[in-house]
Amino acid sequence: MGTNSVPLAAPIGATCLALVFCKTKRSPFWFARNYQYDQYPKTESWKEGTDCCLWDGVTCDLKTGQVTELDLSFSMLHGTLHSNNSLFSLHHLQKLVLSYNDFNFSNISSQFGQFSNLMHLNLTHSNFAGQVPSEISHLSKLVSLDISNKHLSLETFSFDKIVQNLTKLRVLYLDYIHMSLVAPNSLTNLSSSLTLLSLVGCGLQGEFPSNIFLLPNLDSLILRDNEGLTGSFSSSNVSNVLWQLDLSDTRISVYLENDFISKLKSLEYIWLRNCDIRRTNVALLGNLTQLRMLDLSHNNLSGEIPSSFENLSNLQSLYLFSNLFNGTIPSFLFALPSLGYLDLHNNHFIGHISEFQHNSLEYLDLSNNHFHGPVPSSIFKQEYLEVLILASHNKLTGEISYSICKLKYLEILDLSNNSLSGSIPQCLSNFSNTLSILHLGMNNLQGTISLAFSEGNSLGYLSLNDNELEGEIPSSIINCTMLEVLNLGNNKIKDTFPHFLERLPKLQVLVLKSNKLQGFVKDPTTDNSFSKLQIFDISSNNLSGPLPTGFFNSLEAMMTSNQNMIYMTSNNYYGFADIYAYSVEMTWKGLKIEFVKIQSILRVLDLSSNSFTGEIPKLIGKLKGLQRLNLSHNYFTGHIQSSLGILTNLESLDLSSNLFTGRIPVQLVDLTFLQVLDLSHNRLEGPIPKGKQFNTFDHRSFEGNSGLCGFPMPEECSNGEAPPLPPSNFIAGDDSTLLEDGFGWKAVAIGYGCGFMFGVIMRYVVFKTRRPAWFLKMVEDQWSLNASRTKKNASRNGARRK
Repeated sequence: MGTNSVPLAAPIGATCLALVFCKTKRSPFWFARNYQYDQYPKTESWKEGTDCCLWDGVTCDLKTGQVTELDLSFSMLHGTLHSNNSLFSLHHLQKLVLSYNDFNFSNISSQFGQFSNLMHLNLTHSNFAGQVPSEISHLSKLVSLDISNKHLSLETFSFDKIVQNLTKLRVLYLDYIHMSLVAPNSLTNLSSSLTLLSLVGCGLQGEFPSNIFLLPNLDSLILRDNEGLTGSFSSSNVSNVLWQLDLSDTRISVYLENDFISKLKSLEYIWLRNCDIRRTNVALLGNLTQLRMLDLSHNNLSGEIPSSFENLSNLQSLYLFSNLFNGTIPSFLFALPSLGYLDLHNNHFIGHISEFQHNSLEYLDLSNNHFHGPVPSSIFKQEYLEVLILASHNKLTGEISYSICKLKYLEILDLSNNSLSGSIPQCLSNFSNTLSILHLGMNNLQGTISLAFSEGNSLGYLSLNDNELEGEIPSSIINCTMLEVLNLGNNKIKDTFPHFLERLPKLQVLVLKSNKLQGFVKDPTTDNSFSKLQIFDISSNNLSGPLPTGFFNSLEAMMTSNQNMIYMTSNNYYGFADIYAYSVEMTWKGLKIEFVKIQSILRVLDLSSNSFTGEIPKLIGKLKGLQRLNLSHNYFTGHIQSSLGILTNLESLDLSSNLFTGRIPVQLVDLTFLQVLDLSHNRLEGPIPKGKQFNTFDHRSFEGNSGLCGFPMPEECSNGEAPPLPPSNFIAGDDSTLLEDGFGWKAVAIGYGCGFMFGVIMRYVVFKTRRPAWFLKMVEDQWSLNASRTKKNASRNGARRK
């Protein structure tokens, strides 16, 4: 056997046959992120020459000694399972479980069809890829089949054979397998013995056959995340044995009526999130007294929570978020004895939050409502609470109780956007190694940031912005090695620039704006300094001196653009709750905008409203991923660097209110995504370049530069022409020209366009319609209204707006 394998043995008669299996390995990223079960390499305990039937995961027939069951789930297996693997010699197998491993995107071997005695096959979430082999249909004795994998596809031919031949099938999981080519009518031939059918996220299109709902033994039907799936689920076609039903994110019509409810008395779990609910008499659901889980989220349901829900004394999880419910939360909800998950965020609830009568909560999200008053003390007695989110629009008052540090299992704590006062409890920095999100921003908290973070903590998001915090930035933040977002903006912090933060290996967002930071920003002192930083905002401080060249050289994440349209989120997973998305507030031309979700493509550098001096380093042209660059309201001198013309992803460039001289580089004309340009209030001269994006900017982009001429300024140039574009002599990927005086221009082949407005979901209304023209006018008008606002030392000619 080679070094990349470990032995697997199976008894056949009185002997053991050595089989080659996959090498165990540390669990892959996707596994560690989404699954928190115990994992250990079972095969490493297997020893040749010992009784195979005593090995982990192996079960033998007591009479024959033959292997009948093999369970290697969560065994950290890694590699390709080839068709000649001796595993396929175990002809007497009745149960085979290889779930939650990593088979390196290899195909499912057709040899699986040789297990003629197999009754249970589970290959779920093990990184298999390609087509599901039709040979699976040869396993005629199968009772349960689970091959859920997001990289697998299932063709109509193979699916039809599985449906037709597996007549004893009771449990079928095909979650996340690509089945868009399979007609839902193919399901009509499923075994009448079927008790569970799960087709989550399969891309099914068309009408779901109604006779499936009438299968006599079907007690679990899970069709979630098939937005193209239509059909009707009404009283005329429903089985009365159903205890689990999930139609979330489908277009299957659900009729909430008396006859319908009367036939579903056995229901314990029902998910109707974002689905087509008809005849919405939600109160009838209160008659389903066996319910343990109820999810009606994202349905635009209105009114108060029905009083009939008081009958659900077995309820463990209630999800009503993103609806239009109003009124106060009924008192009986706080008295449910087994309630573990309560998510009511994004509604219109009002009033006080009552005291909980039991200590069963694990997840509580009441954010984005209109509650007021103190945080109930009973919340701090929920000893198993993992998530507490009371943020946004709630005007909760009082101080943060030190009792909160009794919640030792807490992973997410978000009390932001309230009216909480007092100091931050010091114990919040070390009461739990599981805390990954701490968001106390937008309150009235005072005092110093007296947090002493211990080593080994899990903090990934720390936001204390928009409070009245003073003092210095605690150096113990360096122990937060998992930190991705740090936002301390809009406080009264008086400190020098915290260079020690450069050692945080995962930091992607750093916002220190609107404080009292002073002194110089120095060259990096360590390798990979701020190398993953995507958003860097230190605007509106008292920082001074020239910008160090090495600083720009270290911002590696800003040198490339990321086209993945994903959001920065917590790695934590909480069942059917919404994933917690990171947020940040930034300023766009004087307007505060909250990015309620941060897309990974976002690249922002804001050094505005400080006292930086000297020239802009040519190396700024290396930051090719930048979408927004703001150096306004400083004391920069010299020419505007032509290397800015390389930043082809720029959507906003603000160099206003500085001391720049000379001409506007013609290279800026070809920044085809540029929507906002402000070069006003400098000492620029000469003709304004013409063409492309420059034809869309009005005089406000250039005012306050008495030496400028040409469109759109009223002064015409003496020769009537702007200089032509220079020839393209910049080689893509070659940054050497950034260090030379004769910098050239990289030709841009993409067409004109107004960009994609950062591609983020933002709360501010100006971004909702993605209409650059009126957006630009609105922003510019707002800028004009704020034009009289100046910073200190505004009397210097050309240095600040007047």
